[in-house]
Amino acid sequence: MRRALGLWVCLAACAERGLDAEALKDPASCQSCHPTQYQQWSGSMHAYAAADPVFVAWNKRGQRETSGALGDFCVRCHAPLAVLEGATTDGLNLGELPAKYQGITCYFCHSVQRVDGTHNNPLVLADDRVLRGGIADPVEVDAHPARYDPLFDRNRLESASLCGSCHDIVNGHGTKLERTYLEWQSTLYARGEPHQRQTCGQCHMPSSEGVAADVPGVPLRRIHDHSVPAVDTALIDFPEREAQRLQIQRLLDTTLYASLCVLPVAGGMQVTVQVENFAAGHGFPSGATQDRRAWVEIVAYLGAGVVYDSGVIREGEAVSELIERDPDLWWFGDRLFGENDELVHDFWDARRVEGLALPGPTSNDPFDPSYVPTHLQRVYEVPEFASRITARVQLRPVDHDVLDMLIDGGDLDPSFRALMPTFELGATVLEWRAEDGRACVPL
Repeated sequence: MRRALGLWVCLAACAERGLDAEALKDPASCQSCHPTQYQQWSGSMHAYAAADPVFVAWNKRGQRETSGALGDFCVRCHAPLAVLEGATTDGLNLGELPAKYQGITCYFCHSVQRVDGTHNNPLVLADDRVLRGGIADPVEVDAHPARYDPLFDRNRLESASLCGSCHDIVNGHGTKLERTYLEWQSTLYARGEPHQRQTCGQCHMPSSEGVAADVPGVPLRRIHDHSVPAVDTALIDFPEREAQRLQIQRLLDTTLYASLCVLPVAGGMQVTVQVENFAAGHGFPSGATQDRRAWVEIVAYLGAGVVYDSGVIREGEAVSELIERDPDLWWFGDRLFGENDELVHDFWDARRVEGLALPGPTSNDPFDPSYVPTHLQRVYEVPEFASRITARVQLRPVDHDVLDMLIDGGDLDPSFRALMPTFELGATVLEWRAEDGRACVPL
């Protein structure tokens, strides 16, 4: 009875509103008829995009350092509706704007009618109150018209352009700062055989059985999770914060695969670690890779004592500091270089990107001219015999040296430094023991 009453109230609310364009722009208007999707979205990085203190700090720094020339470069992706409607030109006033202008909202995504480019948010919105989606036969309701559009159909390759064109970023010098969509386009997921093809939504919006709207008459369908986990997570008190972090961990635990092989040599051991991009449909790491750090940790023990280590981070240490004192460190990420080929951290100054990432699979055939190996390996020379060796890959979404720069500039509160997580990638956690008599783990 309670369930039936709830459905009646929801349907009545939708019917009474007959939502106009302004009401549709407020995510809270979606909650009564789409409670599951709203809850998932409310804790997503899309909802968080304008509230993210790291984004806010970068934008403040960029506006100051460029004397305002940065303009809407950051905010056109982090609060696109605010830019489209003239509520902001530089994002410095986002905290004063209503909820409909905060982050990437339901209305912004589901009003897209076409994609007019490949990067820096080239999405064009319709102004017709029609919300688009991937359901071929949407149920008519009074709240708003609905329409199928292949851009929202995760089983269609063109749907990747809806996501990807906001996740490729090119600065004013033509430097490709973020290349997730470009990376995906080179993989077999974008151009392989039909059974190999996979889109952004198929990985980041897993499906389940449910209802697209919580109103009478809506059938069970394959619906899609709107949490959209990847790497970044909320640092502030934010809805669904722990749920989002758990989803990120589950995703990362199956993204990379690793193996460890040990060969005794004169005076010690030769240890080969191989890391493979097993499940990411793009490079790893990806996105704002100049701020991210992924690295391999390896520790060799003789009894309880450590005879060799690389990649062991001290409490509060940035990976960049480890690079300086650890000549064997194996890390993945980007570095930016400026006009005089000097190392720079401010993305608006970058003229060149240099980095190391694990590529996504381009072909399953090593003899295919497009084939690029998705695995890399590193050989470590352990100077003594070891009875046990451990290895793992860790990832930090934004490294401490980046946060320190923002803190030192007065743009970020120092308390956020301790809140930045370091993730351990489950399928890369390995342990070799001499007593087992095996050369490699896993076998």
